[in-house]
Amino acid sequence: MRIFIGVAWPYANGVVHLGHVMGAYLPADIFARYNRMIGNDVLMVSGSDEHGTPVTITAEKEGKSPQEIVDRYHKINSEVMNKLGISFDLFYRTSHENHEKVVKEFFLKLLENGYLYEEEMLLPYCPKCHRFLPDRYVVGTCPYCGYENAHGDQCDNCGRTLDPKDLIEPRCAICNTPTEFRKSKHIFFALSKLEDRLISWIEEKDFWRDNVKRFTYQFLKSGLKDRAITRDINWGVEIPMEGYEDKRIYVWFDAVIGYLSASMEWARRNGKSWENYWKKEAKHFYFLGKDNIPFHTIIWPAMLMAHGDLNLPYNVVANEYLQFSGRKFSKSKKIGVWMPELLDNFEPDMIRFYGAVNMPEHRDFNFTWENFISTINETLVGKYANLVYRILSFAYRNFGEIPPRGDVDELDREALKMIMRTRKKMSEYIENVEFKKAIKEWLELVNFGNIYFTKKAPWTQCKENKEKCGTTINICLQMVQALAVFGAPFLPFSSEKVWKYLGNEDSIFEHQWNEGIKNLPAGRKLKEPEHLFHKIELEEERYEKWNQMDIRVARVKSVEDHPDAEKLYIVKLDLGDDERTVVAGLKKYYSREELEGREVLILYNLEPATLRGVKSHGMLLAGDDGERVALLKPMEDLKPGTKVMANGAEPAGEKTLKFKKFKKMKIEVVDIKENKAIGAEEYTLDFPLRDEWLGKQGVVFHDKKPLILHVGEVLIVPDKRITPGGQVR
Repeated sequence: MRIFIGVAWPYANGVVHLGHVMGAYLPADIFARYNRMIGNDVLMVSGSDEHGTPVTITAEKEGKSPQEIVDRYHKINSEVMNKLGISFDLFYRTSHENHEKVVKEFFLKLLENGYLYEEEMLLPYCPKCHRFLPDRYVVGTCPYCGYENAHGDQCDNCGRTLDPKDLIEPRCAICNTPTEFRKSKHIFFALSKLEDRLISWIEEKDFWRDNVKRFTYQFLKSGLKDRAITRDINWGVEIPMEGYEDKRIYVWFDAVIGYLSASMEWARRNGKSWENYWKKEAKHFYFLGKDNIPFHTIIWPAMLMAHGDLNLPYNVVANEYLQFSGRKFSKSKKIGVWMPELLDNFEPDMIRFYGAVNMPEHRDFNFTWENFISTINETLVGKYANLVYRILSFAYRNFGEIPPRGDVDELDREALKMIMRTRKKMSEYIENVEFKKAIKEWLELVNFGNIYFTKKAPWTQCKENKEKCGTTINICLQMVQALAVFGAPFLPFSSEKVWKYLGNEDSIFEHQWNEGIKNLPAGRKLKEPEHLFHKIELEEERYEKWNQMDIRVARVKSVEDHPDAEKLYIVKLDLGDDERTVVAGLKKYYSREELEGREVLILYNLEPATLRGVKSHGMLLAGDDGERVALLKPMEDLKPGTKVMANGAEPAGEKTLKFKKFKKMKIEVVDIKENKAIGAEEYTLDFPLRDEWLGKQGVVFHDKKPLILHVGEVLIVPDKRITPGGQVR
């Protein structure tokens, strides 16, 4: 069977993060490797999406050309895919001249078939910037979910695709000026012509994941509208029509054609036929995040229908979001765990294992470093790697080769049945694109192997009956072989090592999936094993003072004057799953209107105090330089209730903190410059600082060393500039 796998193309405006990997690239690679191992003919492609607004925004910020930006990030992300073992047949790029040629040919084919037409449209225009704005440059309130920072092409909150004119109170994302809408002539794709055909085709896909069907039908509810495929920009694929020299093909139309152009380029480079995958019988699978669903279940299939004679998607596999401290991983918002840094510090199979076990297939998953470390140390190292080393080292020391299998008992037969069951269940789950269930079955075999090895106690058998011990070790090695073969799509690097320790000279990927159950040849020499992984050992840093704190993000719900104190407010706060009332002496510095609806920080575990007859549960934190008071807040909106970190550490903050003890804490507002913090003194910060933090004011908590306050990638800042060294109270 031929299998085509298309994986969503990352924008070449930054490095890919763990959310991208767990959402699209890892599941696609698992599926590709498995299908190759069962003998299917697989072509898997992706590449850098190098046109569109995200690239030009980054280029403008850095004062560089778009081409310089995409060249840099294509190189970085290509290296990430290679190091992580994502087995693309081609990781391509949309700035390649062959891609541009294919896009223009596709455009002309749709024009010839009557699916493209010219029409004037109203486009957002910024009177201050004096230019038409690409959709991504327009922000406003989503008309569907009310999210206040939706972009003109899509709402990042509800996932709906949008047009800038759909937004409520649209404004320029660059200068925040309200946009005007002016007429401009463009080319439209007649999507509405294909509505009935698309609905009939989608109704056949009852095996799609629920989230994919839900997003798709939600998109179809209001009917399909024709969409413009050109824009007033100068970065992108040129339009092959006269009169459009100052416009370019819109990125959403351009990028999905990359699946076809990458297939053609792969075929050209390797002397193969791309038509075998696009015009002959082949199943097309697409792997992506849920925000990309409508483009792959409606827009791209419609484009293929309009073109004619090209295979339509068979399955669209979309994962939910990976979150960091409750927020969606986002390259544009600098929220995430960045792959180059992760690969510099951890082995690729560690990352792949964590991704497979926690893949957000049906619901969002919240990443924490604590969970990452415990998953690796307790499961991958403690259970799997430890089992494999115990078996292989015992076999190597006591036999040096694979011993023959003699008479078997009931436990031996159960072990062999377990291997067969694992092969069957994992195959079913992977073919049904349920990778978390598949790795869970693999771990069941790991758990059984540990039980079997302990119950059999070969160290005792070896002294009493070496032939019987040989049978035990033969079956143990059989389980190790099964774990290596069945785990190879998930853990390609360590599975290859295990395969070699078992005495094989070739690659595990030159063998079929069913060889996981093949009997091992007695007498084959084993190789001396080494530990597959070592536990993650963190430098222990105990922040005794910081661990007494519990600072959280809150949103002000209401502000009232204190009935018995002229300088005090009674402030009600939303903390997500909790609400608090605090009494704050802010009347001199903030009006009620300035406070309501804004984000603030609360010292959550401060002992309650009654102030002029009103009980205050916590305290709002602000910097004070003696002249000005500035409330602390996150640099970007965060979910109420989110805990504040210091140098990456969340505090314990379990006990009530006495006010007298808090007064002894030293917390100050500082200017951040490279690895320095300028406050009452100049401090050296040994925590990696984000580029966007530099030049900002931040907050330092003094423990054994100065600790910078943040939430993930989001810096804690004062809401107005005060003199560096101002104390937080």
